[in-house]
Amino acid sequence: MLDALQVVTTVVVGLMVGVEFSVAFVVNPILDGLPGDGALHGRARGGRMLGTVMPFWYAGSLALVAVLALAGRQHGTALVAVSAGLLLVSVVMSVLLLVPINNRSRTWTAETAPADWRRQTDRWDRLHRVRVAVVVAAFALLVTALT
Repeated sequence: MLDALQVVTTVVVGLMVGVEFSVAFVVNPILDGLPGDGALHGRARGGRMLGTVMPFWYAGSLALVAVLALAGRQHGTALVAVSAGLLLVSVVMSVLLLVPINNRSRTWTAETAPADWRRQTDRWDRLHRVRVAVVVAAFALLVTALT
């Protein structure tokens, strides 16, 4: 049972980290290179789609890693606990810093976007890259603990 929990946890957290890495370093740079209002529309659509899914993915990832840490039957239990702590930091960061910007930007259109929409999305991007670093570190510690 513990082996299955380790595999599921690794896959769920790893996929989440991959999606977030992709958003930061692939998707948003592509969107920002689109002509006209392409970036605005693409980011709004992405904000609606990922803004619906990611809260559950983050919470589920944190719950799985916390359960694994509490099970405490692997040699790297301390690393798993630190990984859970980092995921908790990423959730707090998300709720306090990123979600407010995302909640605004997901409704923007060319007609309703504020004049400073680029400044706001640039701030979201900077904060998101910090969050990506945190979840990558959490994932690296998790994998290290389980190998």
